[in-house]
Amino acid sequence: MIDWRSAVTGTWRGVRGGPAVTYGLIAACCLLFVFSPVSGLNPAHGTGDALLAAQGSYFRRWGVVPAELMSGEPRALLTPFTALFVHGSWLHLLGNMLFLYVFGAMAEERMGRVAYALFYLGTGYLALAGYAAAHAHSEQTLVGASGAISGVLGAFLFLFPRSRVTSLFPFLFFLPLRFPAWIVLVFWFTLQWMAARAAGAGPGVAYLAHVVGFAIGFLYAWVRYRGGDRVKAPAAATEGESQP
Repeated sequence: MIDWRSAVTGTWRGVRGGPAVTYGLIAACCLLFVFSPVSGLNPAHGTGDALLAAQGSYFRRWGVVPAELMSGEPRALLTPFTALFVHGSWLHLLGNMLFLYVFGAMAEERMGRVAYALFYLGTGYLALAGYAAAHAHSEQTLVGASGAISGVLGAFLFLFPRSRVTSLFPFLFFLPLRFPAWIVLVFWFTLQWMAARAAGAGPGVAYLAHVVGFAIGFLYAWVRYRGGDRVKAPAAATEGESQP
């Protein structure tokens, strides 16, 4: 998986009080992770085998199990929402939150807080449900905000296609290169698509959820904002940097 970082520039008018939804989502994910058995910081979950058992139960309770979701079990129907706030490791959490921090603020500013919050949750749900539908008999647990964040990326691609992105690519010796956002995000989507075609239903990254989320996010923005509410020219800088 290609490791790169980006700093995004584009228009930023700001919203009163800042991007509260984006910051709230980040805070919620981080706090839940710290107190969960996955972080290893909460002594209440024990150590060794007890900690591993607690982690397994935690994922099973709050994550998406495709076979259970596709069976229509009432409890399982809520798990695509809860799974958006569950992460499998520190690296998983930090990568997702950095990505949300960079791209989420501008998307929230454009959509508005309520619409953005509903968009984030709805896209995340559909992305996880889409993966579950494609692997309907899988018992592997699916967790993470990647599907929802991929939706944010898809919307960002439509709304801010010419925002500039500075990226570091390992195969280019980590040279900082600047590209329009559409080039970087289309490249990212292509990688996810290729990985999804090669991946199975076993443990690992749910690339298909990324593809579904990105496509839904882009289509939503296209339908909602195709009348012209887009940013076509680069301007002032936003904040943050990210690593998927």
